[in-house]
Amino acid sequence: MVVLTLLSYLGTLSAFVFLTMAVASGLYYLSEQVEEHTVWTKTVLTRAIYGIIGIHVLLLIFDGFPWLLTVGSIATHILYLQNLKRFPFIQLYSGIFISSCIAVVANHWLWFRYFSDPSIPPAIILIERPDYAGPTHPPFSQVASFFGICVWLIPFSLFISLSVGDNVLPTSYSTNFDNDQDESGAAKAKRRSAGLAKVAVEWFYKVIADIGRKFGYEIETGKGPLI
Repeated sequence: MVVLTLLSYLGTLSAFVFLTMAVASGLYYLSEQVEEHTVWTKTVLTRAIYGIIGIHVLLLIFDGFPWLLTVGSIATHILYLQNLKRFPFIQLYSGIFISSCIAVVANHWLWFRYFSDPSIPPAIILIERPDYAGPTHPPFSQVASFFGICVWLIPFSLFISLSVGDNVLPTSYSTNFDNDQDESGAAKAKRRSAGLAKVAVEWFYKVIADIGRKFGYEIETGKGPLI
């Protein structure tokens, strides 16, 4: 089945490409919406962080989650909260942002190690051995829900919402200094900043455009092949 195998590879690659494009388009759209509703977004993010901290407390009390990991995760979300003081602007080299990036990775790794501990059996053991009274790992749906809401939600939301300030993107406005004299302060701030997600998507698009240009295809102008 050589042809069918090749078709499966082609289909998988195509699905990955279209999925990547869909995610990039969604991130770009969400980032634009956040730029238009910054006050509302800050309120939602703040309440979401406090809500997730409350969920951690409930998990600690009622579900017996490890207190050290839970307290560490709560501290991580308190650190995320510090990024909202100058929302939606951010300095990529600030201590708070760098610490938040480290905390994201550490929080994910620690919880992943906890839920994948081979010394703790999965919940299915309760069906095979009804008399088992030791600790068990929760089913996959519960673990995925915990990671999605309590580990990844806030970092992903901050990635979409935060904007890179003008000290990070000086070339975005340096050539238009004369036009700045006629703009309001809000307009300048908006033009001199860019959503973090938008910066990532635009960088990815530029890379794809450069690759296409090397193969003789101009993507940015939509004119098709160069030759």
